[in-house]
Amino acid sequence: MLLQVPEVLSAEEAAAWRTKLDAADWVDGRVTAGVQSARVKNNRQLREGSPLARELGDRILEVLQHTPLFLSAALPLRVFPPLFNRYGPGHSFGSHVDNAIRQVPGTPHRVRTDLSATLFFSDPDEYEGGELLVEDTYGVHQVKLPMGHMALYPSTSLHKVLPIRSGARVASFFWIQSMIRDDGQRTLLFDLDSGIQRISQDAPDHPSAVQLTGVYHNLLRRWADV
Repeated sequence: MLLQVPEVLSAEEAAAWRTKLDAADWVDGRVTAGVQSARVKNNRQLREGSPLARELGDRILEVLQHTPLFLSAALPLRVFPPLFNRYGPGHSFGSHVDNAIRQVPGTPHRVRTDLSATLFFSDPDEYEGGELLVEDTYGVHQVKLPMGHMALYPSTSLHKVLPIRSGARVASFFWIQSMIRDDGQRTLLFDLDSGIQRISQDAPDHPSAVQLTGVYHNLLRRWADV
């Protein structure tokens, strides 16, 4: 499931963070790439663990804890600390699949990458090219979202970032280990939760809301890996 999560950060807050990111020191993006990905990765990255990376990463994690659409779709168990990249003219990231397991730096903890996220800190009209292409069973999907919006998609997906022709594409990227590792099961739960919310809004006293909520939690209980 490929999903857009709008306004994770407001445009104003995202722009304020963008000003700080523009003044930061950037390093070769291959520092966090696997062996295969390093061959096709050409971008810049904010140094992992830098004060700005930690500050902004903590803010993103704080906001996500209060973003209902993200919580419903991802059912997060663990979130890898957000990283930050910058693509300028000529930069790109060829087709790749994200590493299945990520070690959280400086800790004994590992995150299984069930979902990948890209949170944009550039508006689409700031750069030419740079589209995120995500491939799934229904074809190839092009993603280029407004500042502060986030794309969420299965980490099993083959994906790439097209070459930048002009301007700069700045974003945060990170991975989520879900309580539900199977994408099909996770999608069913998301669709069911969405339907329950609509019934609760349109007919709050309808008995089906209670019945379907019970189905949702029983499926979650059956499938969850916590």
